[in-house]
Amino acid sequence: MFGVTILGNNSALPAYDRHPTAQAITLNEQLFLIDCGEGTQMQLAKYKVRRGRINHIFISHLHGDHYFGLIGLLTSMGLLGREQDLHVYGPPQLKDIIQLQLDVAATTLPYALHFYGLEEEGLILDHPKFSVECFKTQHRIPCFGFIIREKKKARKINKDAAIAYEIPSVYYERLKNGDDYETRDGKIIKNEWVTFPNTPGRSYAFSADTIYDPQIAEKTKGVTVLYHEATYLKDLEERAAARYHSTTIQAAAIAQQAEVQKLLIGHFSSKYELLDDFLTEAQSVFPNTQLAIEGTTYLI
Repeated sequence: MFGVTILGNNSALPAYDRHPTAQAITLNEQLFLIDCGEGTQMQLAKYKVRRGRINHIFISHLHGDHYFGLIGLLTSMGLLGREQDLHVYGPPQLKDIIQLQLDVAATTLPYALHFYGLEEEGLILDHPKFSVECFKTQHRIPCFGFIIREKKKARKINKDAAIAYEIPSVYYERLKNGDDYETRDGKIIKNEWVTFPNTPGRSYAFSADTIYDPQIAEKTKGVTVLYHEATYLKDLEERAAARYHSTTIQAAAIAQQAEVQKLLIGHFSSKYELLDDFLTEAQSVFPNTQLAIEGTTYLI
């Protein structure tokens, strides 16, 4: 499974039972957390997301609605007896903030906390089954988006054909990489005889707080699902620009330029109680748009 569960979809002020930004991304056995606004651990409990499975946390920037819930989550993990390592990625200053909060409370975490300061764009996590990249967005302070990419072998096994050619199962991994098989008597079994082309790996891009910036379309080109903030409706474009945020139309334009398969919009201003117009406006530009609704899991 590859999916994103929305834990918080509002902007700076919690309102109308909407919470600050936080998302849980499931990729098979991996569970990632992107941003950790106030109340995130309550949302994890409410939507039955197992916090103990989270091993990587990504913080986009140091506005409170994106990280004020982090220290509570970290200490709760310790109180619950966590022992496995935890990896946190975010602006370099976040390391000192976390340490200060732990120091003044005389708290020692029972697990190893590894921190990685984000300063440049590029690959920040490389695993045999997935990778994570970060990219800069244009906000009032340094801010990063993230792309999680699924890795897949080039080929899939045609098991019936492989059995028919009497290829031992221990060789299947090499077949997935595209290798041919040579029998003991020197006969070559072509890879395409016993495999199928694999489907491309899926990808999810989280574009954090940002003014309208066409460069984001280049950075997220062709991803399966793009999340882009849409703090305001189109009639408040000037306010959006002044506050370094985007509108519905601008988010949809980025999705269109990036040629993504699906767009999720969120980070809604507390100015709005109802969200119907957000969807209508965005879909007028990019039809395959959905609202990022709390408690909903969107498959990638």
